[in-house]
Amino acid sequence: MDDPDPQVERLLERIDQQRTPPTHGMSVPTARDRLDELFTTPDPEPVGEIKEFSIEGPGGPLPVRVYAPETGTEPYGVFVTFHGGGWVVGGLDTHDPVCRALANAVECLVVSVDYRLAPEHPFPAAVEDCYAATEWAVDYADELGGDGERVAVGGDSAGGNLAAAVTLVACDRDGPELCHQSLVYPSVNSPSLQEFDSYEENAEGYLLERASAEWYYERYLDQPTDARNAYAAPLMARDLSGLPPATVITAGFDPLRDEGIAYADRLDAAGVPVTHECFEGMIHGFLNLVDTIDRSRDAIAVLADDLDEAFAD
Repeated sequence: MDDPDPQVERLLERIDQQRTPPTHGMSVPTARDRLDELFTTPDPEPVGEIKEFSIEGPGGPLPVRVYAPETGTEPYGVFVTFHGGGWVVGGLDTHDPVCRALANAVECLVVSVDYRLAPEHPFPAAVEDCYAATEWAVDYADELGGDGERVAVGGDSAGGNLAAAVTLVACDRDGPELCHQSLVYPSVNSPSLQEFDSYEENAEGYLLERASAEWYYERYLDQPTDARNAYAAPLMARDLSGLPPATVITAGFDPLRDEGIAYADRLDAAGVPVTHECFEGMIHGFLNLVDTIDRSRDAIAVLADDLDEAFAD
């Protein structure tokens, strides 16, 4: 494999010069502050309108933020998205730039979900929150200017895990018929159960480190048996047939690269239409770095093209 993209290399050099410890060497509050600093942009892309609500969630009020595009015509397709951050860090603000970009690129409503975080709220709290928010988006789409029959889900990293889990829950509970799932470098495996080459190849030095990924899992999974639960690790699911069409994006210098590829292959083998693109010179988290990494916009375009098609069908 070639070297990382030059913009990625410069970013990694700046982070290294800051001598910031890796996530697994931080407290939870410090790790949350660090991601806020890395992903929040001072000059966000304008959109048509932003509304914030607290809806009824399984554990109490559940905040959501709804983005309407600058252009387009109601009723819009609805994209329900779940932020990454290892189920421990991240929130509405860290993923605001991507939500804005997708709302405009697809001309759809983007519903960003501020699900409960671990370790305060371990698995399956985040899954249940995200599923409840998806049901809400379907039920109230028309009041938002959207179409409840054109609803997709997606997310990056832990958010990709949650999006995949929501599609499984929807099938198991005879829930909403979702039209698409967008999974960006998704965390779909339980590292304690299955090894992939990318864990070792990209274990250190590429923003997300293997030890940090394990740190996240330790805080998310309260019981060892949860590692085998398909809602925690969708790659463990016995049957993926009948799930909505998928877009899977992976990054070449990412510990999670191979599990994302494996999940795309499993979906394809189950008869699920799937588009997979590996951004070879990229690292975990690159999608959110819209002001730093040019290829972030290329990945957003891939997601937008597939969502456009899904919403048009």
